[in-house]
Amino acid sequence: MKLHELKPVEGSKKRRKRVGRGLGSGSGTYAGRGRKGQHARSGGVKGPYFEGGNLPLVRKLPFARGVGFTPRGKIHYVPINLSDLAALDVLAVGDDEPVTPEVLHRHGLLKSAGDPVVILAYGEVTRAMTVKAHRFSESARRKIEAAGGAVETL
Repeated sequence: MKLHELKPVEGSKKRRKRVGRGLGSGSGTYAGRGRKGQHARSGGVKGPYFEGGNLPLVRKLPFARGVGFTPRGKIHYVPINLSDLAALDVLAVGDDEPVTPEVLHRHGLLKSAGDPVVILAYGEVTRAMTVKAHRFSESARRKIEAAGGAVETL
């Protein structure tokens, strides 16, 4: 095989459509642009930022309520459910060992031991345990104390 014998695969090269070349071509008269209006004119299609003369959405956002501003001091808590603590029970956390963010990190429930933790009430507590976290939902606190455990806010 030589270079001059190389040919593209059959069907891989498609001829471009030549518009505006008479009625018999199938794309004569309006050349696929429809009749009148903005899209029929040359340079008529506006960019994605243009919204027909309205104030573009991107410029509106700073004024939209609750959009585009996050308070600097906001704390993002990592939610841990009581069902996750029950799973720790299976992983054999010692009976006297309190459940702290460090323990949660060690067992893969937290990315970092320094993350603030909130304990939520989804699930049941099967045994008495001491739980130390940054925040507790009221019902989670009740469930832990009903099982004979203790709650400690960090």
